[in-house]
Amino acid sequence: MHKVAIVGRPNVGKSSLFNRLVGRREAVVADFPGVTRDAKEGMMLYQNHRITLVDTGGLWSGDEWEAAIRQKAEWAMEGAQAVIFVLDPREGLSAADYEVADWLRKLGTPVIVVANKIDSQKHEIYLAELWGLGFGDPVPISAEHARGLDDLMDRVMTYMPDDDEDVPEIAPIRISLIGRPNVGKSSLLNAIVQSDRAIVADQPGTTRDSLDVEWDYGGQRFVLVDTAGIRKKPPTAIEDYAIQRSQAAIARSDLIWLVINADELGDHELKLANLAYDSGKPVIVVVNKWDLIPDADLKSTEKDINQKLFHISYAPRVYTSAINDYGIHEMLAEAMKLHDKWQSRVPTSELNRWLEVWQMRQAVPNFGGKKLRMYFMTQVETAPPTFAIFCNRATFVTRSYEGFLQNRIREDLALAGIPVRLKWKEKGPYKRGQKDEEAEA
Repeated sequence: MHKVAIVGRPNVGKSSLFNRLVGRREAVVADFPGVTRDAKEGMMLYQNHRITLVDTGGLWSGDEWEAAIRQKAEWAMEGAQAVIFVLDPREGLSAADYEVADWLRKLGTPVIVVANKIDSQKHEIYLAELWGLGFGDPVPISAEHARGLDDLMDRVMTYMPDDDEDVPEIAPIRISLIGRPNVGKSSLLNAIVQSDRAIVADQPGTTRDSLDVEWDYGGQRFVLVDTAGIRKKPPTAIEDYAIQRSQAAIARSDLIWLVINADELGDHELKLANLAYDSGKPVIVVVNKWDLIPDADLKSTEKDINQKLFHISYAPRVYTSAINDYGIHEMLAEAMKLHDKWQSRVPTSELNRWLEVWQMRQAVPNFGGKKLRMYFMTQVETAPPTFAIFCNRATFVTRSYEGFLQNRIREDLALAGIPVRLKWKEKGPYKRGQKDEEAEA
């Protein structure tokens, strides 16, 4: 697979260019520096070539994140065939631009100088200064207006070897890590991939955008998505947007790891659990920092977690520690198992045999002598498994009885740990009968 890194000082338009090239708003973009911190990967296809693009944080930012961002940028350039060095010539070359240029020369990877924010030919007069960097002819583009991107990619392709690799037929399993800020999501991701892919710090709000990391486990490809910590009331606009990005990442995922601290579980986690449940995706509750719980308190802590997360009691629990790698393999193994169940389909004949059993096992709701009657059941969707039940009156279905059926489906049809959806369809002359009764009343 080909790989190209995008680098430059803060606020020159690296993330805007990244979004343009991958064809979607993958990276957070704002008018102030310091938004991107981690190295973010995205996939693009160009002339039958599959290219991994890596968006990096602003280099030589002069803030507390400078060293960590540079470390991630160096990782991004490992194995890269070319580097896109983004500059804003309309502002002129800064000391940071020269620092980045010197750093790139030492690394030795081929560099393509990109002059961003060149919205028209009259702005190309700003290109002259860029020749002095010593990387050859700069490519004028405008990421905002999609100008010059074909010229840029033609230059990139001169560094790409012939691509005979077939695109894998099996799509990876996408898993989002969600949780409150500073719960340990980035530490867990680093422990899984055995590399410091995500920046980790003691202060909340370190991760500003969702970070996709590809990983292979037991022959199964994964895309692990480290999302920004979701707060009740984001203090800044950029964090509010980061939360929206996290929610979008959840929508694109196949599974969700809800990361909680073993000794910190409150209303915030309950709301995140609801968010995960409403997505229809399988949820694995990852109880992090389990090593910090005294042995004498393990059973009581586990009981407290189960009580507070009772509304997603079907979701399996995995107890982990990012520090000593405890429970890491269980997270991935459980994810593979749930993903298979999430996409499974149950034969209609089997469903209806069980429907008869369930009606005998639990009395159906009865309203004034009129019973709920269920005639037929079939699976109408997978991911999540969704079942349609044809009945006489959908209004007769109580919440407790629907919960009973969902539990029975999970237990009797080998769908443990999977969110189950039910759709109620009225059948036969009972709709007409309802109208007649209303007319008599």
